[in-house]
Amino acid sequence: MIWVKLWGNVSFNPISALTHATLEDICRFAPTRALVAAMMAEAQAVGESLGVEFMVPLEKRITGGEAVGAHKTSMLQDVENGRALELDALVAAVLELGRITATPMPTISAVYAAVSLLQRTLQQQRGRLRIDSAILPAHP
Repeated sequence: MIWVKLWGNVSFNPISALTHATLEDICRFAPTRALVAAMMAEAQAVGESLGVEFMVPLEKRITGGEAVGAHKTSMLQDVENGRALELDALVAAVLELGRITATPMPTISAVYAAVSLLQRTLQQQRGRLRIDSAILPAHP
């Protein structure tokens, strides 16, 4: 059961932090649903290499996340409140297990890189996200 929870956390949390989307939004938008599935497949491969048996099919786990509705993940709530992200516990730990088991994890690695930059930006800007209007194109 720990892996079923981790399965969702490793995918839904970082995607929501990057997109500011709820679980249902992530699951109902085909590109992010596919991203969740790819990340979950990689995490499942790691778990299975460690002897974990996944009793819930991947698509059913995604549908379960969607059924939660307009829920903001803990990582999105951290972004919105300027708090440190649980990036190590929710994503880096799975990447480390993937390294130990020699399981390729290109999708989780890419999302981890993007969320790591988000975390650094939040730290540098003291928990506030802002866009410098000087770099935005002028509107006619």
